[in-house]
Parts: sequence; C-alpha cells; structure tokens
Amino acid sequence: MKIIIPMAGMGTRMRPHTLTVPKPLIVLAGKSIVQRLVEGIAKVCDEPIDEIGFVIGKFGEKVEKQLVKIAENTGAKAKIYYQTEALGTAHAVWCAADSLEGKTVVAFADTLFFADFKIDNFTDSIIWVQKVENPEAYGVVTTDEEGFINGFEEKPETFVSDLAIIGIYYFKEGEILKKELQNIIDNKIIKSGEYQLTTALENLRNNGLKFLPEEVEEWLDCGNKSITVKTHSRVLAKSPDAVYTDPSSEIRDSTIIQPCFIGRNVKIANSVIGPYVSIGENSVVTNSILKTTIIQNDSEIDSVNAHNSMIGSNTKISGKVSDLSIGDFNVIDFK
Repeated sequence: MKIIIPMAGMGTRMRPHTLTVPKPLIVLAGKSIVQRLVEGIAKVCDEPIDEIGFVIGKFGEKVEKQLVKIAENTGAKAKIYYQTEALGTAHAVWCAADSLEGKTVVAFADTLFFADFKIDNFTDSIIWVQKVENPEAYGVVTTDEEGFINGFEEKPETFVSDLAIIGIYYFKEGEILKKELQNIIDNKIIKSGEYQLTTALENLRNNGLKFLPEEVEEWLDCGNKSITVKTHSRVLAKSPDAVYTDPSSEIRDSTIIQPCFIGRNVKIANSVIGPYVSIGENSVVTNSILKTTIIQNDSEIDSVNAHNSMIGSNTKISGKVSDLSIGDFNVIDFK
C-alpha cells in the first residue's frame, strides 16, 4: 500500500502559525497533523504501508527530514515530491505520479478522521465521506440504488446529497488515476482556473470505474485556528495516546483537568490546566488558567487566563485574559 499526501499549500488561513512551520507539521497533543493523518490511514489499511509520497513546496531540509522520519516510524519509505506552482488538486497529486502504482491512498493533509472500517481490497476505488448538516458548503457525492457513487457536486445550491467528500481516496490500481491525471494535464482540462481532482474522478467514473463511498465516524478539519483548536480537543477526547504527562515534567501547586497532553521538561506552577490543553516540551506555565489551548515548544506563559487559544514556540506571554492566536518567537506583556 502507498500513500500520497499533497501538502504544498501555504496555509494562509492558519497564519501566524504557518509563518515558520508548514500547517501539516503543526503539533496537536505531541504529534504533528500529518503524522496523525498517516497513523489514521494505517489503522484502516489491512496491509503494511510501503511508501509515503509527500508533495511539498520549498519547505527546506529540516521539514523533509521530519517527513522522512514520519514515514519510517510507520515502516514505510518516504519520497519527497515538489509542487512549485499552485495549479490545483489534480496537479498536486500528479506531481507524485511516480508513486501512483498499485494500491494507493491519496489524502490531503489538512484532514484528520476517526473510522471503524477496514479498506476492502476487492473494491476498485473508495471515496471517504461524512454526512454533514450543511452540504452546500462542501463537495458532495450522490449514489445509485446499488450504493455506488454516480455523481459529484461542488457546493450544491439545492440539496442533492449530504455525503461530503473529506479529501481521502483509495485506488486499487493507482496507475488508472495516474493515466487520467496525465490526460488532464496534457489536454489542459482546467476548471475554475485549476486542474481539479474531481474532474479526474468524474472522468474515471464515466469510463466505468466504480467508486464506493465509505463513511467515517468523525471528520476533523484543520483549516484555521479556531477549527484546529476544536480538532485538538477531539483528538484529546478520542485518542488514548494523546492524553499524556511526561515523567520529566514538574507540576507544583497546580490542578490538571484531563484530558491534557504535557510534554517533556514542562514546568507548571500555581496554575489550573485543562481540560483540552497541550503544552509542548520545555515550556513553562506559571500563575495561569488555561483551557482548550495549544502551546507549542519552549514557550513561557505567566499570569495568563486563556481559552480557545493557539500559542507558538519560543514565545513569552504575560498577563492577558483572552482568546489568543500568537505565532512563534513573540514576546508580549499585557501587564
């Protein structure tokens, strides 16, 4: 089994948190978004992951090494591909064409999920979906009497289906998708100014490929700061590995309300932490009340009452009651 993860976007909706790190490498409860995505896919696969192709921008050697390590931790080989222009979702997947062989999962990196199914290796192709209350905000699929997908609709103004596409796809033969993507690129089949993956899917369906919708238990987005904080809370609520206090942490005169993640060498004093808080390694929190908050590494928080907040690495904050969104390498004193 192979996985292709397009993740070359700039993550502008997550700024300032993506000014120093790509969005898929933002850490939620001790693991990056893309690592949690890979682990989630591995759980629904009935066979080992052999290779993971990451499609990235110019992120640098440090990021590439992190991605290689994520693949190796899954028992897979990493391949790094580059998308130097934002030409659409079909183009992003096509950039990893060399990995489109055999059983392949394509998964866009701003999506996390919980699922209790296994991939049916006898099925030609699977599109993962979830029922939503506002289908007009999503790309959706319609199905025929046999349960196979018979159409794709992008943000339908009138109701046709409530099965939203979550951005994860399985192909029993990756070569079929590769051929169709090449057709779209060669013939410059562009929609809304970009090469769209839904164009390839529709062409494949019209040519006889049967797509089965597979509904996930829960779909978690990481599109912007507020949504990511909510996703982080769900990860803590549903992932046993996410609720953790490292033995090296020092907690003094404080209350921890679970679920929380407290990383290596964290120091907490005279504070109330939780629920739904992550504190990254080497961070210090004193005289504070924190809930539904993500704090990355090497930060210092003093006399802060924060909720629904994201605070980056190497940041110092003192004296504020607020909903915060602060990136890396900031010093802020509200006193």
